[in-house]
Amino acid sequence: MKSRRFFDYAIISLKGIAMGAADVVPGVSGGTIAFISGIYEELIETIHQLDLGFFKVLKKQGFKTAWKQYNLSFLVALFGGVLVSILSLAKLITFLLATYPLLVWGFFFGLVVASILYVGKQITQWNFKTVLALLIAVAISYFITIAEPIGTPDKIWFLFLAGSIAIIAMILPGVSGAFILLLLGAYSAIMNVLNGLREGVKQLSWELISEPLLRLSVFALGAIVGLKLFSKVLNWLFQHKKNSTLAVLTGFMIGALNKIWPWKEVLSFRTNSHGEEVPFLEKSILPSHFEGDPKVLWVMILAVVGFLTIFLLERLAVQKKKS
Repeated sequence: MKSRRFFDYAIISLKGIAMGAADVVPGVSGGTIAFISGIYEELIETIHQLDLGFFKVLKKQGFKTAWKQYNLSFLVALFGGVLVSILSLAKLITFLLATYPLLVWGFFFGLVVASILYVGKQITQWNFKTVLALLIAVAISYFITIAEPIGTPDKIWFLFLAGSIAIIAMILPGVSGAFILLLLGAYSAIMNVLNGLREGVKQLSWELISEPLLRLSVFALGAIVGLKLFSKVLNWLFQHKKNSTLAVLTGFMIGALNKIWPWKEVLSFRTNSHGEEVPFLEKSILPSHFEGDPKVLWVMILAVVGFLTIFLLERLAVQKKKS
């Protein structure tokens, strides 16, 4: 691996912070940020290299050699930045969702529409197979948005499953981990876990830290398992079936737009772990049918802002390729 100074690792941590910020927001992919910032290939290579062979090298050649051979300084610097970013932004996002839900979902909607165009335009050849893959993905994704969630976010096993699926966002540019959590119905739960951990650390209270730390650990374990299971498969698909894979990703996001449509009607509620009634099943409706002020103009403005955010990120990526 390349030799790096402290300053280099500080820059990597800053890139991790940007990735963490992206992963908190549904619609923006941490993988996209990694791609734009020039660390995507090294991230994938390092993840693929991680295996139990680390302990063999550790035993025979020592900790320093094993650490360097598996490029762990890179991972620690990167994911340290990701963690700091996620913990610091989780409370803000939760507050905004509770206080300005229509505006936040409008912003997210614009992000995803732009992400659809960003991923879809990378398809270099359209044929029957590509179109079929797109349509099937749209149908499956839309069905997920209207189906009853497969589990409640309060269940430990569900957090493990959510982590193993959401980690796909770290591998493929254009897929948002927070967006996948939204589809699974686990986004708000994970934000609450992060906020609980943050408050526990702030107050130095093990009683407050223990439960969110357990839940976050289960989620992280699921992410690790999912990463090892899916990374090689997804990279093989990207290398050998790129157009079909991109078509599936594009279709997945198109169908999922129903999930982040700002105006909703609650069909049923569930009781969360705090005894609070929260929405369980929702239906997308027209702004004219929304109870209360639909804030159509402001939602449209925030959607445009979200769209332009992805557009500017794409411009940065193009400029980086040319330089």
